[in-house]
Amino acid sequence: MALPREVADAMEAVWAGHRTVAEAESQTLDFKEDAPSERESCREMAETCLCLANTDGGWIVQGVRDASTGPDAFLGTGLDPELLRARVRDLTRPALDIVPSEEHFRGTRLIVVSVEPSEEFHSDTKGRAPRRYERECHPMDPVEQRRLREGRTRFDRSAQVASEQKLLPQAFDSARRLLRASLSPEKRALALLSDEDLCRALGVLDDRDEYRRAAQTLLGEDGSSVVYQYKDTPGGEPRQIERLGGPLLVVYERVMELVRAHRRLTPLTLPTGQQLQIEDFPELVVREAVTNALMHRDLAVDLPVVVEHSPNVMAVVSPGPLVAGIEPTNILAHPSKPRNPLLANACRVLELAEEIGRGVDRMYREMVRTGRPTPEITSENGYVRVALTGGAPDLHIARYVAQQPESFLDDTDAMLVLFKLCSSRTITASSMSVLLQKSEHETEASLKYLASDQVALIEPTRETVRRVHPTYRLRPDVVRALGTAVPYAGHTSSDAEQRVITHLREYGRVTNATVQNLFNVKVDRANQILRNLRDRNIIVRTSEATRGPSVEYGTGPNFPPQRKPARRAAQPSQGVLDVESSLSDE
Repeated sequence: MALPREVADAMEAVWAGHRTVAEAESQTLDFKEDAPSERESCREMAETCLCLANTDGGWIVQGVRDASTGPDAFLGTGLDPELLRARVRDLTRPALDIVPSEEHFRGTRLIVVSVEPSEEFHSDTKGRAPRRYERECHPMDPVEQRRLREGRTRFDRSAQVASEQKLLPQAFDSARRLLRASLSPEKRALALLSDEDLCRALGVLDDRDEYRRAAQTLLGEDGSSVVYQYKDTPGGEPRQIERLGGPLLVVYERVMELVRAHRRLTPLTLPTGQQLQIEDFPELVVREAVTNALMHRDLAVDLPVVVEHSPNVMAVVSPGPLVAGIEPTNILAHPSKPRNPLLANACRVLELAEEIGRGVDRMYREMVRTGRPTPEITSENGYVRVALTGGAPDLHIARYVAQQPESFLDDTDAMLVLFKLCSSRTITASSMSVLLQKSEHETEASLKYLASDQVALIEPTRETVRRVHPTYRLRPDVVRALGTAVPYAGHTSSDAEQRVITHLREYGRVTNATVQNLFNVKVDRANQILRNLRDRNIIVRTSEATRGPSVEYGTGPNFPPQRKPARRAAQPSQGVLDVESSLSDE
């Protein structure tokens, strides 16, 4: 049979030395080498088949050495496919019937096994039912099995008839506020409906006029609970603790009020003169994190959502692991799969949550847009934890992104590539596929688009430009615009002075505060940059003030004239100051 693209791409990356075998493995792909005995090889194959069948399915390639790379990783296998099939059937309950296929890759005999996800749980002969987490197999306890079974049968706890039918007026007030704020006339019209008709529009009142669990959660007296803690430092004692209970809509509004009360803003001035206020934690990201925690929590567990807030870190912890099939390593690429579909749909009608598949993407984009790391999402010990890094933003990144077109701002791939290249000199499709959570071919297509003149973010290196999968780097003008956000670029004082000269050409004046905003530097460093230019008569003081932040500078007698495009190739005439050489003389 033809090898699936994911398998073929991974094997080619290993052969070329771009990845080790361990790095090429994924949630749905596992490589194995023959064990010392045939019996042991069959047992290991059965265990891996169980893991994949109990998760998302996938492929197993027998005959490849783990932790290796290059041609030496492909050892080949002497196992008999029919023997493997029979032994896996004997070692699993209910029996798994796999179809191993003998394949040859670059002259090496391998066995490729395709494992389909199963609606049933499969265990070994001792009743152990493992599941795959990223690249490893782990046993499932009974509670996890129950949750996974509910996910596979599409059991919706929020669609059950509510045990408590008491809904609160203030919750309906919150719902109508959300609807009246909508840009959609249809949504605004819903705010005029009676309470009962509004519940029908939200889908939380059934045909027998009984409220469902989603109505109780959204609008009921005991619908949701949150513990909010504020700390001065991430590891310090809580300075403020709020235990909130009631309708999800009311609790959500109160959490957002508490977050805003502790919000810190950093001013940012764009070259156009427009001023922005950068939040320590972007409100859109906080909104998504809190909404997702309340909306996707495990309703069978009577535990609160916990919000831990400090100036530098915010963590939102929700009871219940990620829904079966979704992992932190595929959460960007996996189709939306809400744990509580009816409740999630009602939240989307109210525009409390994003449309399907957009919320997590937006969280990633907004964090990078403000010059911060992407969210850290973990799912373990029965909880989902979303951690956000706050503190002072990187104004170079925030300023650069703020000046880009809307199509760039909405491109999650562009944001993640920018984020990666601020710390790495180069990237490849192979190295970025894990971060983008896409196949190598899809990743290459995204990189080629970002390298096009339409976007002009990256470029292939000269040595690799003709390769199928080139090595990419930031374009020089992007590196200059990002300034110290790209520490490996080795920016010089000439770079800084050239940007001051460019600013003067456009606006005719410059101050110490302007230089601080341009380069995200302190007063002393800004003074040094201006002093170097003033000492060489490139700029002169134009204000009456001689000290302090109100001192302004304009162009001096040695200010370099702007060259016309048609004369770029000509040698500068005698007496004309060359920009680069003048800025390097100190």
